[in-house]
Amino acid sequence: MHQPIAGSVEAIAELRNAGHRVLFVTNNSFSLVADQELALEKIGIFAKGDVVTSSQAAGSLLRAGDKVLLGGGPGAVEAISAAGAILVGRSDDKDDNYLRDQLSENEIDVVLVGYHATFDYRGLIRLSNAVRNGARLIATNDDATYPTPYGLIPGGGAILAAVATASGVDPTIAGKPHKPMADLVRKILETDDLTNAWMVGDRPSTDGLFAQTVGCRFAQVLTGISTADDGAHQSTQVFDDLAAFAKMILAL
Repeated sequence: MHQPIAGSVEAIAELRNAGHRVLFVTNNSFSLVADQELALEKIGIFAKGDVVTSSQAAGSLLRAGDKVLLGGGPGAVEAISAAGAILVGRSDDKDDNYLRDQLSENEIDVVLVGYHATFDYRGLIRLSNAVRNGARLIATNDDATYPTPYGLIPGGGAILAAVATASGVDPTIAGKPHKPMADLVRKILETDDLTNAWMVGDRPSTDGLFAQTVGCRFAQVLTGISTADDGAHQSTQVFDDLAAFAKMILAL
């Protein structure tokens, strides 16, 4: 069960009541969008239509009919389907003959990589072989770690690093802080000008750089793993938490 940071649920409600649109932009590529919306709803935040994931950003890079080999979770499967692409295999498929036949008889257009706990050496072979055979390498994100209630674990970026190293190909990365996610956010908000918007997050290395990519201001909150000294840019404003940020916005 997710636990909200104190004051966050109320802060979001106050911002919305004041007429501000709130998007939840996440590099969580594993979970289905509906599951992420439900997780927010369970802590008191209605978020249907307001969750934007790195899997969706990766899906925006796919073309209808692309044959995709996936090393990722349900969220990536969902994005492949939404893009009209074809999931022809997964790196953790148990049927080795099936995947070998797919690789020999059908061209793999895209290898899509995201976080999945079933990643192993055989999966690395499958993914990297397909890339060396000409498939485009797309990643949902390049986050080296992923926070859990029990501490940090290797993230999708750690898996991606193995595939990129084994294949010798530089990936196209979809999620924060990269351009595909910025383009998707602009499309959802139906504007190219986000100079008056704010990106609120705890990681300058992803959230702060994403603010630069999308062209908005960055509010760093200190309720995550980063501190005020962790690479914040001069234009960054630092707040103890989301409630403190909302108080500033509502006072304007």
